[in-house]
Amino acid sequence: MPQPPKRVLCVEDNEDICFMLTAILGQAGYDTASADGPGEALSAAGREHFDLFILDTMLGEGSGLDLCRALRASHPDTPVVFYSAAAFDSDREAALSAGACAYVTKPGTEELVEAVRRALAAG
Repeated sequence: MPQPPKRVLCVEDNEDICFMLTAILGQAGYDTASADGPGEALSAAGREHFDLFILDTMLGEGSGLDLCRALRASHPDTPVVFYSAAAFDSDREAALSAGACAYVTKPGTEELVEAVRRALAAG
Protein backbone atom coordinates (compact mmCIF):
# COMPACT_ATOMS: atom_id res chain seq x y z
CA MET A 1 0.00 0.00 0.00
CA PRO A 2 1.49 3.40 -0.98
CA GLN A 3 2.54 5.82 1.74
CA PRO A 4 0.50 9.02 2.05
CA PRO A 5 2.40 12.13 0.94
CA LYS A 6 4.50 13.92 3.54
CA ARG A 7 2.83 17.03 4.96
CA VAL A 8 4.73 20.31 4.82
CA LEU A 9 3.75 23.60 6.43
CA CYS A 10 5.15 26.67 4.63
CA VAL A 11 5.24 29.82 6.73
CA GLU A 12 5.58 32.77 4.39
CA ASP A 13 3.97 36.21 4.57
CA ASN A 14 4.39 36.94 0.85
CA GLU A 15 1.29 35.54 -0.86
CA ASP A 16 3.02 35.05 -4.24
CA ILE A 17 5.95 33.15 -2.76
CA CYS A 18 3.57 31.06 -0.67
CA PHE A 19 1.56 30.15 -3.79
CA MET A 20 4.76 29.29 -5.68
CA LEU A 21 6.05 27.06 -2.86
CA THR A 22 2.74 25.26 -2.57
CA ALA A 23 2.77 24.57 -6.32
CA ILE A 24 6.41 23.48 -6.50
CA LEU A 25 6.21 21.22 -3.46
CA GLY A 26 2.88 19.82 -4.66
CA GLN A 27 4.51 18.89 -7.98
CA ALA A 28 7.29 17.21 -5.99
CA GLY A 29 4.68 15.02 -4.27
CA TYR A 30 4.20 16.79 -0.95
CA ASP A 31 0.90 17.73 0.70
CA THR A 32 1.50 21.40 1.46
CA ALA A 33 -0.35 23.79 3.72
CA SER A 34 0.54 27.42 4.34
CA ALA A 35 0.48 29.98 7.12
CA ASP A 36 1.20 33.67 6.79
CA GLY A 37 2.75 34.22 10.20
CA PRO A 38 3.88 32.73 13.50
CA GLY A 39 0.45 32.78 15.16
CA GLU A 40 -1.25 30.97 12.31
CA ALA A 41 1.68 28.53 12.04
CA LEU A 42 1.62 27.60 15.73
CA SER A 43 -2.14 27.16 15.59
CA ALA A 44 -1.90 24.87 12.53
CA ALA A 45 0.97 22.89 14.08
CA GLY A 46 -1.09 22.43 17.23
CA ARG A 47 -4.10 20.95 15.47
CA GLU A 48 -2.53 19.10 12.50
CA HIS A 49 0.40 16.79 11.91
CA PHE A 50 3.23 18.07 9.72
CA ASP A 51 6.35 16.16 8.68
CA LEU A 52 8.36 19.33 8.00
CA PHE A 53 8.18 23.10 8.46
CA ILE A 54 9.51 25.68 5.97
CA LEU A 55 10.06 29.12 7.51
CA ASP A 56 11.14 32.55 6.34
CA THR A 57 13.43 34.51 8.66
CA MET A 58 11.46 37.75 8.33
CA LEU A 59 7.71 37.50 8.84
CA GLY A 60 5.35 40.46 9.03
CA GLU A 61 4.13 39.71 12.53
CA GLY A 62 7.27 38.19 14.02
CA SER A 63 10.59 36.48 13.64
CA GLY A 64 11.06 33.17 11.88
CA LEU A 65 13.87 32.44 14.33
CA ASP A 66 11.52 32.81 17.30
CA LEU A 67 8.94 30.66 15.51
CA CYS A 68 11.60 28.02 14.86
CA ARG A 69 12.47 27.89 18.56
CA ALA A 70 8.78 27.56 19.48
CA LEU A 71 8.26 24.78 16.94
CA ARG A 72 11.39 22.96 18.14
CA ALA A 73 10.02 23.09 21.70
CA SER A 74 6.63 21.65 20.75
CA HIS A 75 7.73 19.39 17.84
CA PRO A 76 11.36 18.47 18.54
CA ASP A 77 11.50 15.70 15.94
CA THR A 78 9.96 17.63 13.04
CA PRO A 79 12.62 19.10 10.73
CA VAL A 80 12.68 22.82 9.98
CA VAL A 81 14.07 24.28 6.74
CA PHE A 82 14.53 28.02 6.28
CA TYR A 83 13.82 29.59 2.88
CA SER A 84 14.89 33.21 3.06
CA ALA A 85 16.26 36.17 1.12
CA ALA A 86 18.65 36.88 4.01
CA ALA A 87 21.91 35.63 2.52
CA PHE A 88 24.60 36.40 5.08
CA ASP A 89 26.47 33.60 6.83
CA SER A 90 25.25 35.08 10.12
CA ASP A 91 21.63 34.59 8.97
CA ARG A 92 22.31 30.94 8.16
CA GLU A 93 24.14 30.40 11.45
CA ALA A 94 21.31 32.00 13.45
CA ALA A 95 18.72 29.75 11.77
CA LEU A 96 20.76 26.61 12.37
CA SER A 97 21.35 27.67 15.99
CA ALA A 98 17.58 28.12 16.40
CA GLY A 99 17.07 24.48 15.40
CA ALA A 100 16.81 24.39 11.60
CA CYS A 101 18.38 21.49 9.73
CA ALA A 102 18.87 23.46 6.47
CA TYR A 103 18.93 27.01 5.13
CA VAL A 104 18.17 27.81 1.49
CA THR A 105 18.53 31.29 0.02
CA LYS A 106 15.76 32.59 -2.24
CA PRO A 107 15.11 32.10 -5.13
CA GLY A 108 16.72 28.61 -5.03
CA THR A 109 13.57 26.53 -5.50
CA GLU A 110 15.43 23.45 -6.73
CA GLU A 111 17.73 23.68 -3.73
CA LEU A 112 14.69 24.00 -1.47
CA VAL A 113 13.04 20.85 -2.86
CA GLU A 114 16.33 18.99 -2.42
CA ALA A 115 16.71 20.27 1.17
CA VAL A 116 13.16 19.10 1.94
CA ARG A 117 13.91 15.66 0.45
CA ARG A 118 17.12 15.32 2.47
CA ALA A 119 15.48 16.48 5.71
CA LEU A 120 12.59 14.06 5.35
CA ALA A 121 14.90 11.18 4.41
CA ALA A 122 17.04 11.84 7.49
CA GLY A 123 14.01 11.94 9.76
